[in-house]
Amino acid sequence: MTAPHPRHRRALAIPAGLAVAASLAFLPGTPAAAAPAAEAAPSTAADATSLSYVVNVAPGHRPSATVRRAIAKAGGTIVTSYDRIGVIVVHSANPDFGKTVRKVRGVQSAGATRTAPLPSAATTDTGAPQVLGGEELAAAKASSAKAEGQDPLESLQWDLPAIKADKAHEKSLGSKKVTVAVIDTGVDDTHPDIAPNFDRQASVNCVAGKPDTTDGAWRPSAAESPHGTHVAGEIAAAKNGIGMTGVAPGVKVAGIKVSNPDGFFYTEAVVCGFMWAAEHGVDVTNNSYYTDPWYFNCKDDPDQKALVEAVSRASRYAEKKGAVNVAAAGNENYDLTSDEITDPSSPNDTTPGDRTVDPSKCLDIPTQLPGVVTVAATGAKGLKSSFSNHGLGVIDIAAPGGDSTAYQTPEPPATSGLILGTLPGGKWGYMAGTSMASPHVAGVAALIKSTHPYASPAMVKALLYAEADATACTDPYDIDGDGKVDAVCEGPKNRNGFYGWGMADALDAVTW
Repeated sequence: MTAPHPRHRRALAIPAGLAVAASLAFLPGTPAAAAPAAEAAPSTAADATSLSYVVNVAPGHRPSATVRRAIAKAGGTIVTSYDRIGVIVVHSANPDFGKTVRKVRGVQSAGATRTAPLPSAATTDTGAPQVLGGEELAAAKASSAKAEGQDPLESLQWDLPAIKADKAHEKSLGSKKVTVAVIDTGVDDTHPDIAPNFDRQASVNCVAGKPDTTDGAWRPSAAESPHGTHVAGEIAAAKNGIGMTGVAPGVKVAGIKVSNPDGFFYTEAVVCGFMWAAEHGVDVTNNSYYTDPWYFNCKDDPDQKALVEAVSRASRYAEKKGAVNVAAAGNENYDLTSDEITDPSSPNDTTPGDRTVDPSKCLDIPTQLPGVVTVAATGAKGLKSSFSNHGLGVIDIAAPGGDSTAYQTPEPPATSGLILGTLPGGKWGYMAGTSMASPHVAGVAALIKSTHPYASPAMVKALLYAEADATACTDPYDIDGDGKVDAVCEGPKNRNGFYGWGMADALDAVTW
């Protein structure tokens, strides 16, 4: 049975002994309070019937007069234009806008980025991460006090030794000249573990499809998901005697907010995020989400084809400008190389319905785009997480994303099989998902860039894969021990469908 999908690869509910559902973490604890956030810039021409569109034209020049006139004639208002990649963001209340504009000379593709009118009619997700309580904090601090050089909560981070990050930190914490951008739900830069490493110049709010540089606009509001803040801490929580330690605690981290208040990651915001990263010296982007409203975007649909093209252009441009793009593989235990997959969740901003897709033709973006590093999740025993998507030739690398302790129990003093991270309001808590695996790889990529400052994105990726610890297929894979195979792994030890090139290795990142 496939559960309803979240709108980003946030955390997962992992009740002991139960199958994992793809949803926001719904675990014991109290929702964390977020730092105050600036309001996103209002959408242009937003009303009860308007939709947002991307119109793709030849890159390199501002839209031609012909295209601009055609957009206006069809009832469209240009919000912004990313001329370098030929993507125009448009709002229109004309239900035939896409069909009309696709016929215009010079328009290569065009499509609606959502099925719900502006503003989104969706509701927020429920649930919260498992927040560390006072007793847990005290116990963790007492345990870490026995280990010289550890941050107070590091004893709970079984994920760091799993990728040898603890050993890597003895050699290097990473370079302040390297920035990782968290393209996500926003980052609370006031958190004491994030503030020392936060890159304000590379941070922005892209929710409206164009940059909002208002101070603090990158922060989540109290009602929004803590997901991006958790991810940021996993990557670069400072080694400062406070809280936890990130994979690359010496690098900079930026927040690029692309998720709207309802939790949707729409194409125009994602395009803006990649373009902002490209133009602001970002070395690595982390993308723990899929682009709404379609889990898989099928190229035989004119709207979805345009969305794939727009995000593809933006991600390629970011890589061309020096960024390594890292993305989460997804949390549905899908084999992304199977002949067909049943997608029950699309479109997720209105009324989803079951549809059968071919994942080689219908893409999860940005995860399945060329050049993107696709990350699978592992648990505390080093096995594929029960929920992690997989597929030979799709998965590039694996990293800790957590799992139920009923399936994979960490060694003491760690007590949770989930991943510890920072939460808004100066808190810490556990989450799980490929959302948590991706930032581990982003952190290792940042360590590689720190060690090899002149390495191109292609070289960083080559080193990332070469340095990974080859991990053989788990065969048979019966993660819940019920005697039934839960997923099939294909491929040899050094390149297979569960672990790709293997487990990310932070120690090799600072020594090779």
